[in-house]
Amino acid sequence: MPSRLKHPQIERVIDANYNRAKEGLRVCEDIFRFLRDDPKVTARFKKIRHGVTAAVSGFGLKNIVAARDIKTDVGRGTIKRESSRGDVGDIYYANAQRVKESLRVLEEFAKLKDARAADRFKKLRYEVYDIEKETLAKI
Repeated sequence: MPSRLKHPQIERVIDANYNRAKEGLRVCEDIFRFLRDDPKVTARFKKIRHGVTAAVSGFGLKNIVAARDIKTDVGRGTIKRESSRGDVGDIYYANAQRVKESLRVLEEFAKLKDARAADRFKKLRYEVYDIEKETLAKI
């Protein structure tokens, strides 16, 4: 398994989606930890969050972070819809979508270098689908 990607642009994609997935997972986890007091769902989100870190670590986290270029990122802005939420359900749903999308991007780009990592991202994404279905009505 290669430990380093050779293309900085690909490393930027990995970095952005790794961060996006981890951030979204933390928001979902904290909703069930602090607002719903649900230890089982909290633990599931935490396990996925740690699984994302483990799957990305094979690409060399230092290299991925080194490729980060926030100042020239053409997609850095926020659209108006992302600036407000109606309730906690909206926050949860938006972050669950963000996680699934990010895991899909990580899965696709991992296919360029590490089929096992790609498979891990796919499994994590399906786990998020499952949690979302089970929990959306609870919010």
